[in-house]
Amino acid sequence: MELTKEYELAEKIEKTFAQAKARVQRQKRVIVELPNDEVHAFLSFAKGSLGFQHLSHISCVDWIEDKKFELVFIILNYDSMITVLAKTKIDRDKPEFPTLLGYWPQVETYEREIREMYGVTFVGNNDTRDLILEDWDNIPPMRKDFDTIKYSRETFFMREGREDAKDVRETITEHSGEKIPDLAKIYSVRNT
Repeated sequence: MELTKEYELAEKIEKTFAQAKARVQRQKRVIVELPNDEVHAFLSFAKGSLGFQHLSHISCVDWIEDKKFELVFIILNYDSMITVLAKTKIDRDKPEFPTLLGYWPQVETYEREIREMYGVTFVGNNDTRDLILEDWDNIPPMRKDFDTIKYSRETFFMREGREDAKDVRETITEHSGEKIPDLAKIYSVRNT
């Protein structure tokens, strides 16, 4: 397996951005770790000089133990078909990052989703309309400290008229005849 293009790209990134740590993960995939203040410059350089015209996605990872959120910007070069995952960590207690609206128009949707699901504010993206969660008043549901079981119990299963409601797996078991594996039973809202 030839990885010449990937290693050349990683080397070029590290030479251009002194604080960047670039590594080839596998064929057609390079991971770049950057400090917050270099992300915008890197993405601008990647788009303008390296041919990474497509923003595939922005993702967020909750590193609750480290009190950090990791933002992952996934970009693609159509000519080489190499994908770069540009990663940076931000403070979980005050999760803010400058918007990327000036680079790709679709960034607005990704930033709104991460704001809603993790509570990250993208400074400069003023679209605060609900995207998925309507009238949500709990902590963002993708944070590791969000208690899904507790929320489900309080919101769905303890309401009047739901006394005979079944776990969806019970219905599947009745129709298919398959047993619920023991490892799945611990995740049932009804069994905890």
